[in-house]
Amino acid sequence: MNQPPMRDAPIALYIDADACPVKEEAYKVAFRHALKVFVVANTPIAVPRHPLVERVTVPAGPDAADDFIAGRAVRGDVVVTTDVPLAARCVAAGADVIAPNGRPFTRDSIGMALATRNLMEDLRSAGAVTGGPKPFAARDRSAFLSALDLAIVRLKRAGFSTGTPQQDG
Repeated sequence: MNQPPMRDAPIALYIDADACPVKEEAYKVAFRHALKVFVVANTPIAVPRHPLVERVTVPAGPDAADDFIAGRAVRGDVVVTTDVPLAARCVAAGADVIAPNGRPFTRDSIGMALATRNLMEDLRSAGAVTGGPKPFAARDRSAFLSALDLAIVRLKRAGFSTGTPQQDG
């Protein structure tokens, strides 16, 4: 299978931020690895005042944040999202994609994730009561931290660069 080309820029972290419960955790890991973080949302979201964090407010619209992220994320970047179609676009571009519960979306898993999402959407539109996602738990937060750190370490070992690690202040 052909890999998308690498780029010269350092690893970037894109957060689909509108409903992301792990933004603070993502910042901590990003700062430790000196990654540029793009926090993308349809409305202004509070972000840390830090040179590595950029808030991106996109116009209102169902796919504006997705389009921004998918249009920029490439091999060597990490995307945090629960949005399965966005995850599919980013995986196709070669980015590492992680859900806030720590579950990675990969080339091997994205097809099943899309099929499940589409099936559930069809069931809901037909009037079936499908429940919803499980409540976010402390173990999800822990799994996310581990998955994000692991993804970044793997990228660094594969030759992707980061900045100089920042000291916590």
